[in-house]
Amino acid sequence: MEVDVLCVGHACYDLAFCVSHHPGPDEKLFSERLALAGGGPAANAAVAIRRLGGSAAFLGYLGSDPFGERHAQELAEEGVETSLLVRGHAPTPLALSLVKPDGSRTVVNHSSATPKLEAALPDWPWPAARAILFDGHEPQLSPPIADEARRRGVPTVLDAGSFHEGTRTLAEVVDYLVASERFAAQATGSTDPEEALSRLAAPHPCVVVTLGERGLIWSSKGKRGRLAAYPVPCVDSTGAGDAFHGAFALGVARRMDWEDLLRFASAAGALACTRLGARQGLPSADEVAELLGRAARHPQALSSGYSSPS
Repeated sequence: MEVDVLCVGHACYDLAFCVSHHPGPDEKLFSERLALAGGGPAANAAVAIRRLGGSAAFLGYLGSDPFGERHAQELAEEGVETSLLVRGHAPTPLALSLVKPDGSRTVVNHSSATPKLEAALPDWPWPAARAILFDGHEPQLSPPIADEARRRGVPTVLDAGSFHEGTRTLAEVVDYLVASERFAAQATGSTDPEEALSRLAAPHPCVVVTLGERGLIWSSKGKRGRLAAYPVPCVDSTGAGDAFHGAFALGVARRMDWEDLLRFASAAGALACTRLGARQGLPSADEVAELLGRAARHPQALSSGYSSPS
Protein backbone atom coordinates (compact mmCIF):
# COMPACT_ATOMS: atom_id res chain seq x y z
CA MET A 1 0.00 0.00 0.00
CA GLU A 2 1.30 3.44 -0.95
CA VAL A 3 -0.58 6.59 0.10
CA ASP A 4 0.08 10.26 0.65
CA VAL A 5 -1.23 10.24 4.22
CA LEU A 6 -2.06 7.56 6.78
CA CYS A 7 -4.72 8.94 9.16
CA VAL A 8 -4.76 7.30 12.59
CA GLY A 9 -7.50 7.88 15.12
CA HIS A 10 -11.19 8.43 15.65
CA ALA A 11 -14.17 7.53 13.47
CA CYS A 12 -17.76 8.08 14.55
CA TYR A 13 -21.16 8.83 13.05
CA ASP A 14 -22.37 12.45 13.05
CA LEU A 15 -25.88 13.81 13.53
CA ALA A 16 -26.02 17.59 12.99
CA PHE A 17 -29.22 19.50 13.84
CA CYS A 18 -29.76 23.17 12.91
CA VAL A 19 -31.39 24.99 15.84
CA SER A 20 -32.33 28.61 16.41
CA HIS A 21 -30.57 28.85 19.78
CA HIS A 22 -29.00 26.79 22.52
CA PRO A 23 -31.78 24.98 24.40
CA GLY A 24 -32.43 25.87 28.02
CA PRO A 25 -33.44 23.51 30.84
CA ASP A 26 -36.44 21.34 29.91
CA GLU A 27 -36.78 23.17 26.60
CA LYS A 28 -37.76 21.36 23.41
CA LEU A 29 -36.50 22.61 20.06
CA PHE A 30 -37.48 21.82 16.50
CA SER A 31 -34.76 21.48 13.89
CA GLU A 32 -35.52 22.47 10.30
CA ARG A 33 -32.38 20.84 8.85
CA LEU A 34 -30.54 17.63 9.62
CA ALA A 35 -27.25 16.28 8.25
CA LEU A 36 -26.18 12.66 8.72
CA ALA A 37 -22.76 11.29 7.78
CA GLY A 38 -19.64 9.61 9.02
CA GLY A 39 -17.35 11.73 11.14
CA GLY A 40 -14.38 11.81 13.48
CA PRO A 41 -11.20 13.92 13.12
CA ALA A 42 -8.93 11.33 11.50
CA ALA A 43 -11.67 9.79 9.36
CA ASN A 44 -12.81 13.20 8.11
CA ALA A 45 -9.21 14.18 7.42
CA ALA A 46 -8.80 11.07 5.25
CA VAL A 47 -11.88 12.02 3.23
CA ALA A 48 -10.66 15.62 2.98
CA ILE A 49 -7.34 14.41 1.56
CA ARG A 50 -9.13 12.36 -1.08
CA ARG A 51 -11.34 15.28 -2.12
CA LEU A 52 -8.24 17.46 -2.37
CA GLY A 53 -6.70 15.08 -4.87
CA GLY A 54 -4.49 13.06 -2.53
CA SER A 55 -4.54 9.43 -1.44
CA ALA A 56 -5.29 8.40 2.12
CA ALA A 57 -5.63 5.35 4.35
CA PHE A 58 -7.55 5.27 7.62
CA LEU A 59 -6.55 3.25 10.68
CA GLY A 60 -9.19 3.23 13.39
CA TYR A 61 -12.28 1.47 14.69
CA LEU A 62 -15.88 1.16 13.52
CA GLY A 63 -18.50 -1.13 15.00
CA SER A 64 -20.48 -3.73 13.11
CA ASP A 65 -23.71 -1.85 13.87
CA PRO A 66 -25.69 0.10 11.23
CA PHE A 67 -23.76 3.32 11.97
CA GLY A 68 -20.44 1.56 11.44
CA GLU A 69 -21.63 -0.17 8.28
CA ARG A 70 -22.82 3.09 6.78
CA HIS A 71 -19.61 4.92 7.68
CA ALA A 72 -17.38 2.16 6.31
CA GLN A 73 -19.31 2.30 3.04
CA GLU A 74 -18.87 6.08 2.88
CA LEU A 75 -15.11 5.78 3.33
CA ALA A 76 -14.89 3.21 0.56
CA GLU A 77 -17.04 5.33 -1.76
CA GLU A 78 -14.78 8.34 -1.12
CA GLY A 79 -11.77 6.27 -2.17
CA VAL A 80 -10.15 6.03 1.27
CA GLU A 81 -8.02 2.89 1.72
CA THR A 82 -9.85 0.87 4.41
CA SER A 83 -7.79 -2.31 4.65
CA LEU A 84 -6.52 -1.12 8.06
CA LEU A 85 -10.03 -0.43 9.38
CA VAL A 86 -10.72 -2.42 12.54
CA ARG A 87 -14.28 -3.74 12.98
CA GLY A 88 -15.82 -5.22 16.10
CA HIS A 89 -18.94 -5.70 18.21
CA ALA A 90 -18.41 -2.60 20.37
CA PRO A 91 -20.70 0.23 19.21
CA THR A 92 -19.64 2.89 16.75
CA PRO A 93 -19.11 6.22 18.56
CA LEU A 94 -21.73 8.90 17.91
CA ALA A 95 -21.49 12.70 17.81
CA LEU A 96 -24.54 14.98 18.08
CA SER A 97 -24.09 18.60 16.97
CA LEU A 98 -26.46 21.49 17.60
CA VAL A 99 -25.63 24.15 15.01
CA LYS A 100 -26.70 27.74 15.65
CA PRO A 101 -27.54 30.35 12.94
CA ASP A 102 -24.08 31.96 13.20
CA GLY A 103 -22.41 28.62 12.44
CA SER A 104 -21.20 27.96 16.00
CA ARG A 105 -22.02 24.56 17.40
CA THR A 106 -22.33 22.50 20.55
CA VAL A 107 -21.21 18.86 20.31
CA VAL A 108 -22.08 15.87 22.48
CA ASN A 109 -19.93 12.76 21.92
CA HIS A 110 -20.71 9.22 23.00
CA SER A 111 -17.82 6.76 22.87
CA SER A 112 -17.56 5.43 26.42
CA ALA A 113 -18.65 1.94 25.34
CA THR A 114 -15.96 1.71 22.64
CA PRO A 115 -12.54 0.46 23.81
CA LYS A 116 -9.29 1.87 22.47
CA LEU A 117 -7.23 -0.21 20.05
CA GLU A 118 -4.30 -2.09 21.51
CA ALA A 119 -0.72 -1.02 20.95
CA ALA A 120 0.03 -3.95 18.64
CA LEU A 121 -2.32 -5.28 16.00
CA PRO A 122 -1.80 -8.83 14.67
CA ASP A 123 -0.39 -8.97 11.16
CA TRP A 124 -0.65 -5.20 10.80
CA PRO A 125 0.91 -4.13 7.48
CA TRP A 126 2.99 -0.96 7.37
CA PRO A 127 1.79 1.28 4.50
CA ALA A 128 4.25 3.33 2.45
CA ALA A 129 2.84 6.66 3.60
CA ARG A 130 4.50 9.98 2.79
CA ALA A 131 3.09 11.51 5.99
CA ILE A 132 1.10 10.33 9.01
CA LEU A 133 -1.66 12.29 10.73
CA PHE A 134 -2.73 11.48 14.30
CA ASP A 135 -5.72 12.89 16.17
CA GLY A 136 -4.68 11.47 19.55
CA HIS A 137 -7.81 9.37 20.06
CA GLU A 138 -5.93 6.05 19.93
CA PRO A 139 -3.45 6.62 22.79
CA GLN A 140 -2.14 3.04 22.93
CA LEU A 141 -1.74 2.42 19.20
CA SER A 142 -0.45 5.82 18.03
CA PRO A 143 2.90 6.15 19.89
CA PRO A 144 4.40 2.93 18.42
CA ILE A 145 3.37 4.08 14.95
CA ALA A 146 4.94 7.48 15.58
CA ASP A 147 8.15 5.79 16.73
CA GLU A 148 8.24 3.63 13.61
CA ALA A 149 7.58 6.68 11.42
CA ARG A 150 10.52 8.48 12.97
CA ARG A 151 12.74 5.45 12.33
CA ARG A 152 11.65 5.42 8.68
CA GLY A 153 11.95 9.18 8.21
CA VAL A 154 8.22 9.69 7.62
CA PRO A 155 6.98 13.11 8.81
CA THR A 156 4.22 13.10 11.43
CA VAL A 157 1.44 15.60 12.17
CA LEU A 158 -0.74 15.88 15.29
CA ASP A 159 -4.25 17.29 15.28
CA ALA A 160 -4.20 18.50 18.89
CA GLY A 161 -7.77 19.58 19.56
CA SER A 162 -7.76 19.24 23.33
CA PHE A 163 -5.26 18.22 26.00
CA HIS A 164 -5.59 14.56 27.02
CA GLU A 165 -3.43 11.45 27.27
CA GLY A 166 -3.22 10.82 23.53
CA THR A 167 -2.41 14.36 22.43
CA ARG A 168 -0.08 15.01 25.36
CA THR A 169 2.07 11.97 24.54
CA LEU A 170 2.13 12.53 20.79
CA ALA A 171 2.85 16.25 21.08
CA GLU A 172 6.27 15.33 22.41
CA VAL A 173 7.27 13.22 19.39
CA VAL A 174 5.58 14.50 16.22
CA ASP A 175 7.30 16.71 13.65
CA TYR A 176 4.36 19.11 13.23
CA LEU A 177 2.20 20.09 16.20
CA VAL A 178 -1.03 21.67 14.94
CA ALA A 179 -2.90 22.79 18.03
CA SER A 180 -6.21 24.45 18.70
CA GLU A 181 -6.28 27.54 20.89
CA ARG A 182 -7.86 25.38 23.60
CA PHE A 183 -5.06 22.80 23.50
CA ALA A 184 -2.44 25.53 23.58
CA ALA A 185 -4.00 27.05 26.70
CA GLN A 186 -4.48 23.70 28.43
CA ALA A 187 -0.97 22.48 27.63
CA THR A 188 0.87 25.65 28.65
CA GLY A 189 -1.37 27.27 31.26
CA SER A 190 -1.40 30.52 29.27
CA THR A 191 -4.57 32.05 27.83
CA ASP A 192 -2.48 34.38 25.65
CA PRO A 193 -2.09 32.54 22.31
CA GLU A 194 1.23 34.24 21.52
CA GLU A 195 2.69 33.28 24.89
CA ALA A 196 1.30 29.76 24.52
CA LEU A 197 2.91 29.50 21.09
CA SER A 198 6.26 30.53 22.54
CA ARG A 199 6.04 27.87 25.22
CA LEU A 200 4.97 25.14 22.78
CA ALA A 201 7.68 26.13 20.31
CA ALA A 202 10.49 25.81 22.86
CA PRO A 203 10.73 22.01 22.48
CA HIS A 204 9.06 21.73 19.05
CA PRO A 205 10.56 22.55 15.63
CA CYS A 206 7.20 23.41 14.07
CA VAL A 207 4.01 24.56 15.82
CA VAL A 208 0.76 25.99 14.48
CA VAL A 209 -1.97 27.35 16.76
CA THR A 210 -5.33 27.74 15.04
CA LEU A 211 -7.58 30.57 16.24
CA GLY A 212 -10.81 29.95 14.33
CA GLU A 213 -12.13 33.04 12.59
CA ARG A 214 -9.04 34.92 13.82
CA GLY A 215 -6.77 32.79 11.63
CA LEU A 216 -3.61 31.17 12.98
CA ILE A 217 -0.16 31.84 14.40
CA TRP A 218 2.90 29.70 13.79
CA SER A 219 6.52 29.05 14.63
CA SER A 220 8.86 27.20 12.28
CA LYS A 221 12.61 27.04 11.75
CA GLY A 222 13.44 30.20 13.65
CA LYS A 223 10.58 32.28 12.28
CA ARG A 224 7.15 33.19 13.62
CA GLY A 225 4.13 34.52 11.82
CA ARG A 226 0.40 35.05 11.64
CA LEU A 227 -2.10 34.25 8.89
CA ALA A 228 -5.59 35.73 8.81
CA ALA A 229 -8.62 33.58 8.12
CA TYR A 230 -10.30 33.56 4.72
CA PRO A 231 -13.58 35.51 4.90
CA VAL A 232 -16.41 33.10 4.09
CA PRO A 233 -20.08 32.88 5.12
CA CYS A 234 -20.18 30.47 8.07
CA VAL A 235 -23.03 27.96 8.11
CA ASP A 236 -21.50 25.28 10.35
CA SER A 237 -17.98 25.30 11.75
CA THR A 238 -18.08 21.58 12.55
CA GLY A 239 -15.36 19.83 10.56
CA ALA A 240 -13.34 22.96 9.78
CA GLY A 241 -10.46 21.66 11.86
CA ASP A 242 -10.65 18.24 10.22
CA ALA A 243 -10.42 19.83 6.77
CA PHE A 244 -7.52 22.01 7.90
CA HIS A 245 -5.57 19.08 9.35
CA GLY A 246 -6.20 16.85 6.35
CA ALA A 247 -5.02 19.56 3.96
CA PHE A 248 -2.04 20.35 6.19
CA ALA A 249 -0.94 16.69 6.26
CA LEU A 250 -1.36 16.45 2.48
CA GLY A 251 0.77 19.56 2.08
CA VAL A 252 3.45 17.97 4.24
CA ALA A 253 3.29 14.79 2.14
CA ARG A 254 3.66 16.88 -1.02
CA ARG A 255 6.58 18.84 0.50
CA MET A 256 4.80 22.13 -0.16
CA ASP A 257 6.45 25.44 0.60
CA TRP A 258 5.58 26.42 4.19
CA GLU A 259 3.59 29.56 3.42
CA ASP A 260 1.73 27.86 0.56
CA LEU A 261 0.95 24.93 2.86
CA LEU A 262 -0.60 27.21 5.47
CA ARG A 263 -2.72 29.00 2.89
CA PHE A 264 -3.81 25.68 1.37
CA ALA A 265 -4.88 24.29 4.76
CA SER A 266 -6.55 27.55 5.81
CA ALA A 267 -8.58 27.68 2.61
CA ALA A 268 -9.77 24.09 3.11
CA GLY A 269 -10.75 24.84 6.71
CA ALA A 270 -12.62 28.00 5.74
CA LEU A 271 -14.61 26.31 2.98
CA ALA A 272 -15.65 23.55 5.39
CA CYS A 273 -17.63 26.18 7.30
CA THR A 274 -19.87 27.00 4.35
CA ARG A 275 -22.09 23.88 4.48
CA LEU A 276 -24.07 22.05 7.15
CA GLY A 277 -22.33 18.93 8.40
CA ALA A 278 -18.65 18.12 8.87
CA ARG A 279 -18.31 15.47 6.17
CA GLN A 280 -20.64 17.32 3.81
CA GLY A 281 -18.58 20.49 4.14
CA LEU A 282 -15.20 19.04 3.20
CA PRO A 283 -14.17 20.91 0.02
CA SER A 284 -12.82 19.72 -3.30
CA ALA A 285 -9.47 20.60 -4.81
CA ASP A 286 -11.18 22.88 -7.34
CA GLU A 287 -13.00 24.79 -4.62
CA VAL A 288 -9.79 25.35 -2.67
CA ALA A 289 -7.96 26.44 -5.83
CA GLU A 290 -10.74 28.91 -6.61
CA LEU A 291 -10.61 30.45 -3.14
CA LEU A 292 -6.82 30.69 -3.25
CA GLY A 293 -7.07 32.32 -6.67
CA ARG A 294 -9.55 34.92 -5.43
CA ALA A 295 -7.32 35.67 -2.45
CA ALA A 296 -4.31 36.09 -4.76
CA ARG A 297 -6.25 38.59 -6.86
CA HIS A 298 -7.42 40.46 -3.74
CA PRO A 299 -4.55 40.11 -1.26
CA GLN A 300 -6.01 42.76 1.03
CA ALA A 301 -8.59 40.17 2.08
CA LEU A 302 -5.92 38.00 3.66
CA SER A 303 -2.88 39.40 5.42
CA SER A 304 0.10 37.68 6.98
CA GLY A 305 3.03 38.84 9.03
CA TYR A 306 6.40 37.33 9.79
CA SER A 307 8.88 38.02 12.53
CA SER A 308 11.81 36.50 14.36
CA PRO A 309 10.96 34.69 17.60
CA SER A 310 11.34 36.71 20.77
